[in-house]
Amino acid sequence: MQPNIILINCDDLGYGDLGCYGSTLNKTPAIDRIAAEGTRFTDFYMASPVCSPSRGAMLTGCYPPRIGFGEFDGRWVLFPGMPIGLNTSEVTVAQMLKDAGYTTKIVGKWHCGDQKEHLPTRHGFDSYYGIPYSNDMGIQKEDDKYPPLPLMRDLTVIQAQPDQRGVTERYAEESVRFMRESVANSTPFFLYLAHMHVHLPHYPAERFLKESENGPYGGAVAAIDWATDVLLHELKALDIDENTLVVFTSDNGSRMQGQGGSNGELKGIKGTTWEGGMRVPMIARWPGKVPAGRVSREITLSMDFCPTFAKIGGGSVPDDRIIDGRDIQPILYDEDGAASQHDAFFYYKRNMIEAVRSGKWKLHIRRERPKAKGNQTVDTGNASPIEELQELYDLEADIGETENLYDQHPDVVSDLLAKATACGKDIGDTGAGVEGENIRPAGRVDNPDTLTHLDPDHPYMIGMYDLKERG
Repeated sequence: MQPNIILINCDDLGYGDLGCYGSTLNKTPAIDRIAAEGTRFTDFYMASPVCSPSRGAMLTGCYPPRIGFGEFDGRWVLFPGMPIGLNTSEVTVAQMLKDAGYTTKIVGKWHCGDQKEHLPTRHGFDSYYGIPYSNDMGIQKEDDKYPPLPLMRDLTVIQAQPDQRGVTERYAEESVRFMRESVANSTPFFLYLAHMHVHLPHYPAERFLKESENGPYGGAVAAIDWATDVLLHELKALDIDENTLVVFTSDNGSRMQGQGGSNGELKGIKGTTWEGGMRVPMIARWPGKVPAGRVSREITLSMDFCPTFAKIGGGSVPDDRIIDGRDIQPILYDEDGAASQHDAFFYYKRNMIEAVRSGKWKLHIRRERPKAKGNQTVDTGNASPIEELQELYDLEADIGETENLYDQHPDVVSDLLAKATACGKDIGDTGAGVEGENIRPAGRVDNPDTLTHLDPDHPYMIGMYDLKERG
């Protein structure tokens, strides 16, 4: 019997934001239960420290520059009305599972393009319900730089400027409805729940805000945990718990380190290629298949989800293109001798390799110095000066990247530089002035338009969000 697959992806949730990853501020009993009943991964990476490249990579199994998602007309991420998005020639994990007989749905944040050709229903998802990009890309306090924030069903905007305090509850309701319909139709399902939280601005429901010991940020984490509990409860109610793989993760690290958010012992925040920008929580639960109460320290990547889920569901991975992800079923099931199939992991920021990891070693090669406000990275849309680096860290002994061992291990440095050079030749590396030999273009349309336009006479539920924070 084909198993159901639920992928829960949070927005800007940090490595240290969950109880099972060491948080003492945030209460996450449902997510902690997933870890207790499944496997928690300590060395799991997203392919980018920001959201659009991260999500495109996870869905296609490819490094962002390979699919034209390294940057977007000079911007880090996609913004409303941009002409760029995921190319319709790309094959997502949703399409692979749909071809294998699954019903597929995304609930929540898409952020891979908001033009018709780039939306989820053109990329293997049977249906879509959610806000197509970040929740700060609407009309906020004293600022109308963006059009009204759209809530969509498939290709239609069903509400503009929704009350964000109720969005997570609506997402949970939509997810449960989809699960019930799939079971009633006797079809396996793939549910991709992409949360709004904990991206700025923080609008948790009043219940979670009152219960939080960590302010609005903790309330947002609690909302995620509540939604997780709802899904777990429904799995049991539908009697499909033992035939469902649940995977929980985040699109990049927290940008709120020290301001409610936590990347634990990791250095750096969202937008950086320090560990705190790209190493994130990942938990997998599948009763009877994924060992319970286990911790895996194998290097695994979000790009692995694509081939892994496809093969779990009996689908096939295209053989007419390069896919960077690997099937990690042996690691998931803790089979004898199971180990990471990645000889190296490359920390891309935009289209530049800033660092490379192989085994326990991580080499920082160069770094783009972002313009910042306080300790928060700001996307100005313009590349900043590049600083050449000589920093080598042993991540097994020094997770916080504090002790530079560059001068002590010249052979390791040489090996990692060679790996970065080979990757640059393959996918590209603007830091080295190299264009990749095996890259594919992003999608692009003529005459793009935003999904919504401000109507001064419309009775919006929330005419203007009262917080001005943007993430």
